[in-house]
Amino acid sequence: MTTFEATRLVAARELRTKLRDKAFLYSTAFFLVIVIASIVLPAILGGGPTKVATAVPAATAPLRQAGFEVVEVTDVTAAERLLRDGEVEAAVVPGPEVLAMEEPPSEVVAALSVAPPVRLLEAGDLDPFLKFLIPSILAMLFFITSYTYGLQIAQSVIEEKQTRIVEILVSSVSVRALLAGKVAAMTLLAFGQIALLALVAFVGMKVTDVDTGVVNAVGPALGWFLPFFVLGFLMLATVWAGVGALASRQEEITSTSSPVQMAVLIPFFAVLFLQDNAEAQRILSYIPFSSPIAMPIRTFNGDAAAWEPLVSLLILAVTAVLLLAAGARIYQGSLMRTRQKTSLLAAWKNA
Repeated sequence: MTTFEATRLVAARELRTKLRDKAFLYSTAFFLVIVIASIVLPAILGGGPTKVATAVPAATAPLRQAGFEVVEVTDVTAAERLLRDGEVEAAVVPGPEVLAMEEPPSEVVAALSVAPPVRLLEAGDLDPFLKFLIPSILAMLFFITSYTYGLQIAQSVIEEKQTRIVEILVSSVSVRALLAGKVAAMTLLAFGQIALLALVAFVGMKVTDVDTGVVNAVGPALGWFLPFFVLGFLMLATVWAGVGALASRQEEITSTSSPVQMAVLIPFFAVLFLQDNAEAQRILSYIPFSSPIAMPIRTFNGDAAAWEPLVSLLILAVTAVLLLAAGARIYQGSLMRTRQKTSLLAAWKNA
């Protein structure tokens, strides 16, 4: 077999094994349920606009402008009856006076009040909560996926070494083909899972009539997130395989993979904790280990110029190539050492 054919064979084997894994299928279904629930439940629980009865014609227009469903009645008695029957949440009667059952309807009062005009010097199109929530979700997606899949790559390599299956595998295919097939399969699975979640989320927002501003902002952010995700995952995947090959049994995975774990954990928390620091976010969006999280967040917030994601993506691609070569060297230099843990220096020299 050629190297390409061997790589394709190994990748197909890894894909078949993973797609039969109930844990993988359940986790995908679990994430889909979370995404669908986060979009559908607010629309269902919202139950439509709040109903307000009014016996004051002049109150109809401001209530409708505030998003209330207005039920016009002829007198106070009819308004009170609707309120007591639970047909409406509040009622506006001559006086003017606002009626409610147990709690003051502050939103209705605010809609009828005359407030001074407000002018924002830096107006934002999105709700502040969404500006915090959506970047956090993007960061969590990259962190959880790169960490869990990377750890699975390392554990798979250790399992093959511990059971000495690797000796049979390398007698049929080259070490490079074995590594390339494993990384390609995991990258394809991770990208497929993220792309599916992104597609479901985007379609869900369209179907449930989520605010157009949110949809328009999320679309470009997801468009940039996917290529950054693929390159970022590739950058780490081979390194995970390399540190997995350093161990000879599963108990050693913590010590051999600590540097890679820190390379995933530290950028994740740095981006989340420094969201309000524009200069720190700009710097993090060019550092390869944090750019897959920071740059899509900056594009979502509208803080990045049109050329910045391209430059950041180029830096990430170059770094990914260098780390792929380094990870492959470590993997090749330690894979056949099945009796004891291999040091990084020994693996590098042995390759």
